[in-house]
Amino acid sequence: MINAEATGRSLSRRHETNATRRWNIHREAIMSNITIFGAGNIGSAVAGIAVKSGAAVQVIDRNPDKAAAAADGVTAGKFGDAAIAGDVVVLALPFPAYDEVVSAYADQLAGKTVVDVSNPIDFTTFDLALPEGVSSAAEYLAGKLPQSKIVKAFNTTFAATLATGVNDGAPTVVQLAGDDENAKNAVKAFAEAGGLKTVDAGALKRAQYLEGYGALQIILGVTEQTPWTGGFKVVK
Repeated sequence: MINAEATGRSLSRRHETNATRRWNIHREAIMSNITIFGAGNIGSAVAGIAVKSGAAVQVIDRNPDKAAAAADGVTAGKFGDAAIAGDVVVLALPFPAYDEVVSAYADQLAGKTVVDVSNPIDFTTFDLALPEGVSSAAEYLAGKLPQSKIVKAFNTTFAATLATGVNDGAPTVVQLAGDDENAKNAVKAFAEAGGLKTVDAGALKRAQYLEGYGALQIILGVTEQTPWTGGFKVVK
């Protein structure tokens, strides 16, 4: 016979555990310091999400005035001069710019969660453009920064849906991949506290699928089959 009272207590504990986990994720976001390289459309959108999450946000760009204008409440820094303040570092830059960031900041990036936002596309052919033998930009970055924890995220949504937090009437969904669960949770934390949803694609080796997904969406946008204010929608 099923003990209804015991079952109720079990469900209640499970609900409390889930609620506690969600609160801990939100609290982690509030306590985070986030640095964003790049003050373009994606960088500004991610900066806005991070500010909304309650994190302290630094934006580094070659143009510090542009960095300061990325989102209300950010601290601006000039590339090459500013020291990294964040525990989570978002590279909101084109893939070809990564080597310069690594050259200038590798030592400071050691031990940090580094978020790869890029879609490495050759815009003359719309093929993925990666060094020979590399399956994804994220794995390339992991090879360059072996002491950092790499997370792939924010590359499967257009900047407009990140900035508004809405895609076709539903919260924008950020897809992630990474090998370090704590690093992924840190990214999930500020994305969700900033009003978005997340789904976990698994290990970093699956970043290649996210990059293919992102590339396809860009191709459809460029050919005007998908609006830049919309894009693919994840239903969950």
